Amino acid sequence: MSYYPKKGRVIFHVDMNSFYASVEMAYNPSLKGKPLAIAGNPEERRGIIVTSSYEARAKGVKTTMPLFQAKKLCPELIVLKPNFERYREASKAMFKVMAEITDKVEPVSIDEGYLDISECETQGSPLEIAEKLQQRLLNELDLPCSIGIAPNKFLAKMASDMKKPLGITVLRKRELAQVLWPLDIGEMHGVGAKTKEKLNQINIYTIGDLAVADDVILRRVLGINGVRLIKRANGEDHRAVDPDSVFDFKSVGHSETLRHDTIDETILLSLIRKLSNKVSIRLKRKAYIGETVQLMIRYYDRKTITRSVTVHRPIEQAGDIYGLATQLFEMHWNGEAIRLLGVTVQGLIEKKHYYEQLDLFHYKDHLKHEQLESTIQALTNKYGYNPFDRSLKKKKQTDSLIDSESNQPTTSFQKDFLDDYRQDN
Repeated sequence: MSYYPKKGRVIFHVDMNSFYASVEMAYNPSLKGKPLAIAGNPEERRGIIVTSSYEARAKGVKTTMPLFQAKKLCPELIVLKPNFERYREASKAMFKVMAEITDKVEPVSIDEGYLDISECETQGSPLEIAEKLQQRLLNELDLPCSIGIAPNKFLAKMASDMKKPLGITVLRKRELAQVLWPLDIGEMHGVGAKTKEKLNQINIYTIGDLAVADDVILRRVLGINGVRLIKRANGEDHRAVDPDSVFDFKSVGHSETLRHDTIDETILLSLIRKLSNKVSIRLKRKAYIGETVQLMIRYYDRKTITRSVTVHRPIEQAGDIYGLATQLFEMHWNGEAIRLLGVTVQGLIEKKHYYEQLDLFHYKDHLKHEQLESTIQALTNKYGYNPFDRSLKKKKQTDSLIDSESNQPTTSFQKDFLDDYRQDN
């Protein structure tokens, strides 16, 4: 008997269990079996739980919980700051193991991905392949995971959440009524708190309620997403496992919360410069340029505005990004205390696909500018700071209020290195 359908697919969703905490325990085995949390600096407002071990979760510690609250629930909690380079290397190793099974591997974040094993029949049954994969990740990397096995990506994702840690769950379409439909609608992948609230208002409380809902009403309440959710609830999902989806990001951005609300323009401009530098580094790393710069300002009362400007010639240099971001800041800041700033470059274009016709009389100036930027970047890499940055005169004052590094990864951070596992192949 074949475990592989003749006309269907077999999809895995691999979800690493408590990934950051598991990586730290693999790095330092003395942490195993203890309540461990990864979080920001406890003195800062950003001091929230990023992830925690299952021992900490048993005491009530949850992701996004303020650190002070977690310590009240679990006084013996061990708290470590994030080490993103360590997590990135673990992620790369994890996806390399998956790629040895099939080349149809789609990373979706630093700690989860899809595999299409529909053509892997010679390697064993889907359950056998899943068990071998789970054991390899555990034995070779000391990292536990849960695996969902299903005929499509949505059901595989739902299945991987059903048994943690170290679970393997098979979810078939014929089992939806018994396994999936009784679940609370808030447990459905793709349904957040706001969507759940809207669905509850029209008497949809379970995934089963959604599966038989009127698509006309759903479209009115949630737009096209409502129709998509009905299809998902009925087990329909035709999305392919796409190894190249990591390149489909449309923007690169960074944001950072200030330690204290402030109206100090020196501090605010210094932060905009730092964010611009980070965005530029990542654009260059992926060989992208962008046409639009967006500035996000969040005030002390959490009111948030975003403003953007589009340029004729796409940019990647930190100085250009900073110049446009500061223009937006000067035009739109109302003078009130600011809590958070964000800088994003949008309208991305691959450099190799962009052919610029330089003006015959200005191409030398353009080349000089490129050479100057390269020299400044080399000096920055050598000394750890830009020696030509005038804002360094205020560095001590600024450092007292702004953290030197963001303690939490953004979505784009998680996406833009996820092809690294293929670089050495």
